[in-house]
Amino acid sequence: MKKKHNPNLTKLSQRLRREMTQEERHLWYDFLKGLPVTIRRQKVIGPYIVDFYCASAKLVIEIDGSQHYEKEGIEADAIRDEYLKDRGLTVKRYSNADIHHHFENVCDDIYKSIFPE
Repeated sequence: MKKKHNPNLTKLSQRLRREMTQEERHLWYDFLKGLPVTIRRQKVIGPYIVDFYCASAKLVIEIDGSQHYEKEGIEADAIRDEYLKDRGLTVKRYSNADIHHHFENVCDDIYKSIFPE
């Protein structure tokens, strides 16, 4: 029987759930966890681990630290986003600064992505 995921990624995703960043914790505990849909934290999708995933909306939510705005991070994110988009997923990216300074706007944007009018 073929394994569903790379076991190394599964172990890493479990560790990342235990060690969420301050911004991930804020978004999770103060918004995402209370939504009436299932949101997965640190979900393995193919060769990647995404911060948050809502299967019913085919939505990936990423919280980006400073490394994502350097050349290598931008290039890696473009490849990763293309992989996810090729699987029919929408990727929403928010910076740590967005979480700190524009939390309500981030939550509103995510809500509208999950529950379009």
